[in-house]
Amino acid sequence: MEAASLAHADEHHGPPPANRSSRVDPQVLGMLLFIISEVMVFGAFFTAYFFIRVVNGDPWPAKGTELPVAVAGVNTAILLSSSLTLHWAQTSIKNGNRFGLRAGMLSTFLLGCTFLFIQINEYAHIGFSPQDDIFGTVFYCLTGLHGFHVFIGLNALFYAFNRARAGDFSPGHAGPLQAASIYWHFVDVVWVFLFTVVYLI
Repeated sequence: MEAASLAHADEHHGPPPANRSSRVDPQVLGMLLFIISEVMVFGAFFTAYFFIRVVNGDPWPAKGTELPVAVAGVNTAILLSSSLTLHWAQTSIKNGNRFGLRAGMLSTFLLGCTFLFIQINEYAHIGFSPQDDIFGTVFYCLTGLHGFHVFIGLNALFYAFNRARAGDFSPGHAGPLQAASIYWHFVDVVWVFLFTVVYLI
């Protein structure tokens, strides 16, 4: 009896497991908090943009320059399509469809790479640089900041895709995928706003 009591006492070593009062997955919660900080970063850059256009009254785009609205429009369609394919991947894993999960994630990754390639190609042919004037500085800062976030999102998607290939996700356990999806949808929303105010208005 005494030996059994000692064996039972030795089953657990170290501090007790942490109490999780929240039903939100820790990775998802961490991503939501991170996105809040990213909203403030983008808010600072958009504030500078509106200050230049509204307060200073500077022409947009600057005289002698032209923004490739058609190219940016195609890129917008590509990025929005990537949100649809990512939604397909999320729906697939909820239904236990591993093929749909992998196909949706791969499609999303390739569409994101295409978006980034087109943006870099746009920089190469746009005809002005960040140091030309304040217009160029703000344009490259806003679009470049977003492009950097697309690059981060692609890395997150690639990591989640490899986890999906390894069979790590199931209908009730897909925290990394959900976190990556939240980030990617955030990047898409930011681009739609950026495209509207920078290229169209």
